[in-house]
Amino acid sequence: MRNAALGLMTILAASPVLAQQGGGGGGGLGPILIILIVVAVLVGLVLLFVLGQFATLYIQALTSSAKVSIIDLIGMRLRKVDPRTIVLSRIRAVKAAVPISTAQLEEHYLAGGRVPNVVSSLIASKKAKIDLDWDTACSIDLAGRDIFDAVNTSVNPKVIDCPNPTLGRGTIDAVSKDGIQLKARARVTVRTNLQRLVGGATEETIVARVGEGIVSSIGSAATHKEVLENPDRISKAVMARGLDAGTAFEILSIDIADVDVGENIGAKLQADQAEADKRRFQAEAEQRRAMAVAQEQEFKSEEQKNRALVVLAEAEVPKAMAEAFRQGNLGIMDYQKLRNIEADTRMRDSIGGPEGDNTTA
Repeated sequence: MRNAALGLMTILAASPVLAQQGGGGGGGLGPILIILIVVAVLVGLVLLFVLGQFATLYIQALTSSAKVSIIDLIGMRLRKVDPRTIVLSRIRAVKAAVPISTAQLEEHYLAGGRVPNVVSSLIASKKAKIDLDWDTACSIDLAGRDIFDAVNTSVNPKVIDCPNPTLGRGTIDAVSKDGIQLKARARVTVRTNLQRLVGGATEETIVARVGEGIVSSIGSAATHKEVLENPDRISKAVMARGLDAGTAFEILSIDIADVDVGENIGAKLQADQAEADKRRFQAEAEQRRAMAVAQEQEFKSEEQKNRALVVLAEAEVPKAMAEAFRQGNLGIMDYQKLRNIEADTRMRDSIGGPEGDNTTA
């Protein structure tokens, strides 16, 4: 390219001389012909520059039996597609006998997909004899999932800790029917289900479902000793539930890694219930005592009320006697006898009161 540019500059510098010579001698090159030569050289340089950009990729594709024409390469550049990514991906696919056309690669690139990842996943799935077609791989990649990691997990199953230690919980706590708490840890071996990867639930759903199954299995055990004697009954019961339905994984096995005995939750709950019952009974007794005190106060007030009525009635006696005197219904002698009876009554009370009290006591 540099030599061609220097040649063009030499021709341009010599063109006036040639024109002069042609004009003076009458047999040289004319100005129109010189201009045509210059234009032809410029066009040739432009073509050489354009072709020089794709020469390496074209030769690589040609020698790898993954032929890509120069026009296709130019079209990729005009469509703002990285030709190097497309050509190298096609070469890898052809060498692995994966039938992918250049148009399919461009289409996925323009859709925002990761073309090298998809090609790598198709090659890996073909080597592992996993049924994965181009459209499925592209849909998984465009959904934001790592298709290459999914294929690797299909070939090499992954182990998930349940519960996840990174979330702050180390064990799954459950209580058997005898009230003893058990703390379990499980390890779940899963394999990616490529057909359910788009729209399927993630690892968090697997962990949650397995935890729920472990709690249910321990809770249905009659005693905690049954669980400690046969921990595999938990894994069998959980596996029978079909917990991988609707998820992007297939559960291969559930293994109980550890089971520890915790607190006696049943006894603690009974103690708490007894304490609550005691407080309830105390509150009810206090309520009854308060009602008795209130009733006693009511009786005292009723007694004071009756005494007040007696005092009012006694106050009416002198008025009645005065009225009887005025009407002549009561004489002086009758009144005097009444006074004598009252005096005798007070004397007997003063004499017999203390003795009567002692006798009563």
